[in-house]
Amino acid sequence: MNISALVITYNEEKNIGKCIDALFEVCDEVIVVDSNSKDETVAIAKEKGATVIVQPFLGDGPQRIHGVPFCKNDWILNLDADEYLDTDSIEFIKKASFFDAPYDAYSFRVKNFLQDKVIDFAGWYPDYKIRFFNKKTATPSEDKVHQKIIATNVKKLKTHILHYGSHSFFQIIAKKNQYAQWNAEQLYDAGKRVNSFKPVLNGLISFIRCYLFKKGIINGIDGLTISLTQGYFSYIKYANLYQIQKERKNLK
Repeated sequence: MNISALVITYNEEKNIGKCIDALFEVCDEVIVVDSNSKDETVAIAKEKGATVIVQPFLGDGPQRIHGVPFCKNDWILNLDADEYLDTDSIEFIKKASFFDAPYDAYSFRVKNFLQDKVIDFAGWYPDYKIRFFNKKTATPSEDKVHQKIIATNVKKLKTHILHYGSHSFFQIIAKKNQYAQWNAEQLYDAGKRVNSFKPVLNGLISFIRCYLFKKGIINGIDGLTISLTQGYFSYIKYANLYQIQKERKNLK
């Protein structure tokens, strides 16, 4: 298919084998950029036929940027280890119509799962993400968290990626805490500043939007819990930013 797969990993032994097997359905090579995993991720990836590049973690975007030159093909399928192409996306790629299309990147609808349940409410669906791009004119951003693909002509697809990234609410909250800290540092470095009211206001608005306007309210305890975690993430992100501001000001 003349398509390269690019996957970044850290301790993904539970997912990486299945991920690589699925990618070889549409790709002729899989490049894994591993951040010094402590488990069997690297061994499994090599056994499955992937090329493994070991690189201490630079951040989400920089890690992917590091892997791009190792991809021999122009078209790159850029997935996480816990993401898989749904059958409709596999069919789209196998048709190979993108080779002659004017687009240099494609975004997919992401189905996020909590264990085996699709979370299609509270802003979690459709969660569009660019996962397929041409490296000649598109590239991952340098964002350390929630990187995006910078492209000139993006096509939104109605096909899907399946994301099995959450096994419990505790795991969701742990990820939110980690991302919130990275996001806060990224916002500070970009010149963003907030007052002490911003965390509360944004957290409340985020909860109301997810619970009342994005179907959280009609999905029982799961809808309430997911909406609360979305509000919490918004709150803690800006609370961390406000804390960083005070710390840097005191240092000066």
